[in-house]
Formats: sequence, structure tokens, C-alpha cells
Amino acid sequence: MKNKTITVQGTDITIISKGDKEFISLTDMLKAKDGDFFISDWLRNRNTVEFLAVWESVYNPDFNYGESAIIKSKAGLNNYKISVKEWQEKTNAIGLIATAGRYGGTYAHPDIAFEFGMWVSAEFKIYLIKEFQRLKTDENSRLKLEWNLQRTLAKINYHIHADAIKENLIPASLSKEKINFVYADEADILNMALFGMTAKQWRDAHPKAEGNIRDTASIEQLVVLSNMESINAVLIHQGLPQKDRLQQLNKIAITQMKSLVGNRQLNKLK
Repeated sequence: MKNKTITVQGTDITIISKGDKEFISLTDMLKAKDGDFFISDWLRNRNTVEFLAVWESVYNPDFNYGESAIIKSKAGLNNYKISVKEWQEKTNAIGLIATAGRYGGTYAHPDIAFEFGMWVSAEFKIYLIKEFQRLKTDENSRLKLEWNLQRTLAKINYHIHADAIKENLIPASLSKEKINFVYADEADILNMALFGMTAKQWRDAHPKAEGNIRDTASIEQLVVLSNMESINAVLIHQGLPQKDRLQQLNKIAITQMKSLVGNRQLNKLK
């Protein structure tokens, strides 16, 4: 995922990703602070240490409480200072990180960055939260749009898939009920190949769920499903038996899912 930038009261603030978490640049936020002020000044404050310790205790099972208590006992003393790197190393903290390189500086989990924003000004903190929430809303809207696009694509390809079934698998003399059964049966070949279960098995396992098995699919699964519908249509036209098609589709699903799970373009949407 690429680094992002939000602008708060005229100050550009970088947001980086580390694993599945995002961190906001405290170094950039300092640019909005009047007068000389350093992150180490904020970190040596007793209230700051208490807040960080509580946050880490909630989200970090490896947090070193003993070292945190020692730091807290020294916090506020005129001759005591501690850097972000020292805080990390001594307490195994995960909420603050110090990075080098192009985007070097001090970064914090949003919860902590919002707290730091108060040290810039109360107004700055409010606008920081507002801009960050706007960014998340925009990203969620884009993700929903992409999901709906893939869902629509899967539905379009399903018509191709259904036409192949009608032309090759359904005798003209079959009743409407039997025709519907064949369609459902073919749909479940795709479900079994990709999800490992039929639509009924999924409903039985999720009696309170809304929608169906495909409504809960991930973007990666919807992409593969779209591809499989077209491929299955070709295999049907070729006259391949259902059992053989299921085996081939399952192999295709495994291969494509492995590829898509690590796809950077799709990961950008998460």
C-alpha cells in the first residue's frame, strides 16, 4: 500500500502502513506547532507515559510493564529524557515507531497521534480527526465500488455461463423445475470449486446470515468466480464431463487465489 497524505490546517501529514496497521507522522504534525517543541518533550511527560502504557496494555500482549513503570517514575524530572527508539526497545511498544529513509521520522498509531494532536492545539486535534475520518470514508467508498463492480462482472459472466448450460446440458423436453435444478447444480460446481461447499451447505452453516454464499465473498474470490464462470462455459461447450470440470475448476481456483492474495493492486483496496 502506498503512503498517503492528509492536509490539516495547511500542514501535509504522511500516513504510512506497516503490516495491516497505519501510522500517522508526528514529525509532520510538529510543523504546525508554534515555537520549539520536540517529540522527546512530549514523551517525557508523565501523562503521556500513562496514556501510552494504557494503550499498549490494551493492544500489545508483549508490552513490558516493568520497564514502563520505571520510565513513569522518572517522567517529568528535569534531567530525564527518553527517545521513541528507547521507548520501543525498553517496553516492546508497538504504538510508536521511528523510521529512517525517505519517509523517516516518528509515527504513531492513530489513537496516539490524535492524543499528540492536542499538544499542537485543541483545534488541530479536531481537524486531524476530521481529515483522517474523511480519508477512511473515501477509502471505504472506493472499496465498496470495486466490490460492486466485481459483483456485477460476476453476474454478467453468469449469463454467458447460463447460456452454455442451456445450449449443451439441458434437453428441450425437461420441465421448468428440472431446468432450474440443472442451473442450480452447475452453479454449485463453481461454489464447490471455489468455496468448498454448495449454496445449501453454506445456508445450513449460516442460518442467520443475510444473502448467499457469494454475497459474503472477498474481492479476490469474486475475481476468481468471474473467471471461473467464463472458463466453465468453455469447458461445457467442449463437452467435458461435470466431474472433470469440477476438478479442473478447483485447480484453477487454487492457483488464481494464491496469485491474487499477494496481488499488490488488490491489496491497495484493503
